Amino acid sequence: MHIHIVPNRGSRPTILLRESYREGKKVKKRTIANLSHLPMPQIELLRAVFQGADLQPAGLGFVVERSQPHGHVEAVHRMMARLGIATLIAGKPCRERDIVLALIAARILDPQTKLATTRSWDTSTLAETFGVSAADEQDCYAAMDWLLARQDRIQKKLAARHLKADGLVLYDLSSSYFEGTTSHAAGNACPLARRGYSRDGRRGTLQVNYGLMTDDRGCPVAVTVHEGNVADPTTLMPEITRIKDEFGITQFVMVGDRGMISSTAIATLRDHGGIDWITALKSASIRALVEDKTIQPDLSLPAAWLVDERNLAEFQHPDYPGERLVVCRNPELAKLRAHKGEDLLQATEEALRTIQSRVGAGRLTGQDKIGVAVGRLINRYKVAKHFTLTLTDTTLTFTRKEDAIAAEAALDGIYIIRTSVTPERLDAESCVRHYKSLSQVERAFRSMKTVDLKVRPIHHRLSDRVRAHIFLCMLAYYVEWHLKAAWRELLFADEDQEAKTTRDPVAPAERSAGAKAKIARRHHADGTPIHSFQTLLTELATIVRNTCRTSAEDDAPTFTVTTRPNPLQARAMELIDTLAV
Repeated sequence: MHIHIVPNRGSRPTILLRESYREGKKVKKRTIANLSHLPMPQIELLRAVFQGADLQPAGLGFVVERSQPHGHVEAVHRMMARLGIATLIAGKPCRERDIVLALIAARILDPQTKLATTRSWDTSTLAETFGVSAADEQDCYAAMDWLLARQDRIQKKLAARHLKADGLVLYDLSSSYFEGTTSHAAGNACPLARRGYSRDGRRGTLQVNYGLMTDDRGCPVAVTVHEGNVADPTTLMPEITRIKDEFGITQFVMVGDRGMISSTAIATLRDHGGIDWITALKSASIRALVEDKTIQPDLSLPAAWLVDERNLAEFQHPDYPGERLVVCRNPELAKLRAHKGEDLLQATEEALRTIQSRVGAGRLTGQDKIGVAVGRLINRYKVAKHFTLTLTDTTLTFTRKEDAIAAEAALDGIYIIRTSVTPERLDAESCVRHYKSLSQVERAFRSMKTVDLKVRPIHHRLSDRVRAHIFLCMLAYYVEWHLKAAWRELLFADEDQEAKTTRDPVAPAERSAGAKAKIARRHHADGTPIHSFQTLLTELATIVRNTCRTSAEDDAPTFTVTTRPNPLQARAMELIDTLAV
């Protein structure tokens, strides 16, 4: 028997089941059934049966050996290729480069210790994609040492790509603590580990400081690691020298906070030539300008100076020769600080009343003992300077310094930008905006330290390994920064970046109407959900690569089948390919 298809002009063909038979020497055919009503897949199946094919139920023709999450790895790998990370790290392929690339990707996808990372290489397609399945923890350490030796060259390439002459450079310092019980006395502490000002709120722990340099958009360019007790200003001049001597940029504007670009640092910057700065005055300097009647809390200034109609005014002062001062007052910030200040004062009073009740009940006596008890609590909320205390052997009284509190409250919401940039290059509003852009560096620190890449806690004990670890995290953030830029339309991110250049520089930053609408509806117009960076990676991870065998036999050939991406996943990949680098 066989299938015979008879074409019909302009209509569906006639499909017949026919049988061949012999009469004497003649071969004849007869029709057994008309199968024209059957769908073509069934017709083809019948044809295969008549041809002797060995058919089995669906699913028994091959065996799925393994399924690995793949889409998130592919996204990171595709962005790294788009950015040319491989050639950025080394011009020629080598095993160390492959491992470094895998470590960068792993830092974005699933940040862990190096040992845990190597143990989970194969839980996704990461190890196969980067060719590092056989790499172990010691291989990773060797690759980190190799990477550190190339750090200066890599950062020079990044600077050439992102920094430009007469442009802005953002710089700030942060810290991260070490994990575990370590001490210099026991000999198991990293030489860089010191106790200093902890930006993580981990007082008394050993830590390391590191400075991050970015372009005016917050895109990372370079990172430098310092001992944990180094002061902010002492790290600035080496970075200035690096930009001029290593990066070859002789004219630029350095943007740093008031603790970084201090008056002492500015005195040194003047001697370098070609370097301008944007920073802010410290509270004591602002108070001095108020006390000498240069400015008033309502921003009223002498008529000879330029005054904005509402919340911003520009002026000059003999104490800051050759510089412009831009005083800003944010009423909303003033209200917030006033409310917080009152809460701190009341909390301190409550603590003092607790001690006062013990003294009054006779449970705490002696001026020295009362003083010790007060000393433990008085500055818990950093407002001890606003109280007058009177102690005897049997009494404790306290009062607020209302005049000092009022004088400080008058400065709430006021800050003054200090810059050497001429008005022809940047107007007052732009100077304020660029100073506030330091928040992008702070955002980078948050992503690197806790949110995404998890620099901290640090487990390494060798100085070079700590440096390599932090540099690796910076490179991972470089890739992540571009991924977020590419995926802006898919994330809870503000797509209207141009609005930042025109909005009120003093008022609190607000999202655009489009960004607020995203948050409100949580879905795109087509019904697909709006994501955070991490949940979008999770969504992409549902694209799976299946390794299959043609039969259950162990020696049967294998092949791979990858999940077809849904529209959202396809759009995410498309955005990576179209990102302007």
